[in-house]
Amino acid sequence: MARRYDPERRQRIIDAAIRVAGRSGIAGLSHRTVAAEADVPLGSTTYHFASLDELLVAALRQANEGFATVVRESGALARPECDIADELARITGRWLAADRTGVELEYELYLAALRRPALRPVAAEWCDGITEVLADRVDPVTACALVALLDGICLQVLLTGHEYDAGYTREMLGRILAGAGGEAAASQEERGALPVD
Repeated sequence: MARRYDPERRQRIIDAAIRVAGRSGIAGLSHRTVAAEADVPLGSTTYHFASLDELLVAALRQANEGFATVVRESGALARPECDIADELARITGRWLAADRTGVELEYELYLAALRRPALRPVAAEWCDGITEVLADRVDPVTACALVALLDGICLQVLLTGHEYDAGYTREMLGRILAGAGGEAAASQEERGALPVD
């Protein structure tokens, strides 16, 4: 019997891995469970992904697109008049409210990088993607601090089950931005770039 050409099979396997991990956690993920979920022969999963880590990398890369895509598609952050703290707080709330299971899975895959070194570069892409979007508006150090704060707030919301507080997020982001602005002004003042009153 001739082998059936199936150009979408690799993607179906990744989608199935995300569904399995979403339902059973990473501990429930195996080539066998993914093959059953994708309705493909077991050999297909090992053909496309020789190891479970390779499959997890592909799943994490796809899951990572969630928040960074929401930030990128907002478009508001590119406008000079945009209140960065307000917009990031709003976007974060929208993302957390949209698909809680997807958000939890994204974090589970992200945190799996602690024990699986193969996932670390992909986990870093999550932060890098958002930092790149912010790079046009703030300096790289401030962008990293904003991302770290958002990351921590999202993780706390997921772990505690508390409601997301956009006001708190806006205020904390504003503090980082105000501190960065003050440090930049002080640095320019030291170099004689700004007049001193």
